[in-house]
Amino acid sequence: MTFVFKSIDHVQLAAPKGSEAIAKRFFGEILGFQEVEKPELLKRKGGVWFEFGKYQIHIGIEEPFAPAKKAHPAFQVESLEALKIHLTQNEVSYTVDTDLPGANRIYVHDPFGNRIEILEWIA
Repeated sequence: MTFVFKSIDHVQLAAPKGSEAIAKRFFGEILGFQEVEKPELLKRKGGVWFEFGKYQIHIGIEEPFAPAKKAHPAFQVESLEALKIHLTQNEVSYTVDTDLPGANRIYVHDPFGNRIEILEWIA
């Protein structure tokens, strides 16, 4: 069983200063996004960029930092069940939400406390 990210509904998340390695582990190693090299002028601001398909997620450094607990990106996946197994194997907790008709969805929080919605539309 495998999962495939198909589209993204929203984009930019913030993280505290010095958290690039943690972001690389979560977004790169666990979610499987590819790291994208930032433009030279933006590298000094910190943060890290990722992509899957033609979509990018930018993790920007924000001080003082406060996680987005309500605002969130929403990723559409193929095989949400496979992703749930993958998250469990990597000790990433998630919450199942059944409030959206026609969709299976979960919420996870990145290591910084930002809310992330992941959903699969039911055919």
